[in-house]
Amino acid sequence: MAITPVSLFSDEYTSLNSIYSTNSATAAKAAEHATSSSDPTSFDTIFGAMVDMYKEADSLQKAAESAEISFALGYTDSIHDVANAERKASIALQYTTRITNAVVTAYKELMNMQL
Repeated sequence: MAITPVSLFSDEYTSLNSIYSTNSATAAKAAEHATSSSDPTSFDTIFGAMVDMYKEADSLQKAAESAEISFALGYTDSIHDVANAERKASIALQYTTRITNAVVTAYKELMNMQL
C-alpha cells in the first residue's frame, strides 16, 4: 500500500473549493433554502443542498463531455481546457461520492441504535 503525501490532497481540496465557490447560482439557491426554513439544520435544507450538489456534479460531467466532443471534432485546439473540465468533473464526482457515503453511513448508524 502506497502512502500518498498530504500535499497531493491539498491540490484537490483547493480545486474543489474553487469549483463550488464559483457557482453563485447554486449558492443563491442554497441561501433561499436556508432562509425559507425556520431551522437551519432542517431536513429540507440538507436535502436541498444534496440535490444541488448532485446537479452541480452532473453539469460538470456534461461540460467535460461537451469539451471532449468539441476537441474531437476540431472545434477547439486547447487540450488544457479539456483536461481542466475533466479534472473538475472528476473532483466533483469524488466529492459527491464521499458525501453520499458519509450520509449513508450516518443513516446506517442511526438505524442500528437501540431505543
